[in-house]
Amino acid sequence: MTTPTPAKRQLRFGYFLVPLAAEPLIATAQRAERLGLDYVGIQDHPYQRRFVDTWSLMAMIAASTTTLRIFPDVANLPLRPPAVMAKAAATIDLLSGGRFELGLGAGGFWDAIAAYGGPRRSPRESLGALGEAITVIRQVWSGERNLRFEGTHYQLAGAQAGPVPAHPIGIWLGVYGPRALELTVRAASRKKLSPPHANSWPGRVVARSRSTWRITPWCR
Repeated sequence: MTTPTPAKRQLRFGYFLVPLAAEPLIATAQRAERLGLDYVGIQDHPYQRRFVDTWSLMAMIAASTTTLRIFPDVANLPLRPPAVMAKAAATIDLLSGGRFELGLGAGGFWDAIAAYGGPRRSPRESLGALGEAITVIRQVWSGERNLRFEGTHYQLAGAQAGPVPAHPIGIWLGVYGPRALELTVRAASRKKLSPPHANSWPGRVVARSRSTWRITPWCR
């Protein structure tokens, strides 16, 4: 039997922008675009006093560039309700002409999250919440009416979806570990290989049920 040849994919590069309030953030993103980079990823730590708000910054960068693609690296799910996050993501994607992707994480720095009024979750709870959030986000992107979802952490009770994103927004997970990998195979578009397993999982195709999911390093 002949082994199938993997489809060729274009290698793309990006810049990891630390959202320090004292830095020229918009100018830095514009320079990354001029240099030919494809992406800018921005960490999302609302409790960090030296940082500007990541989502406000992403909207500003989208408005100040023309080709650069933007994503949170990764969005702080415990402090950002997934339905509202989905609407914000769809809005940036729509207004930028389809240049937004969504990086999601299960959460970390629980003391700082709790200090901002967020939940304090165990590893199992945070992974469960992440799985529920992906379901909620995709429903909100559907454009359908009367959305309903009953989860342990998140719910939709007759919500109205919209706007619909300009393109199918990718969901990229910043997670590691066996259970997180299972979630990625089931639900995500990409996986960010996070320490301590960043070099332990070479990119490969994983088949599950009738779907095929591609697990790739973060440098898509």
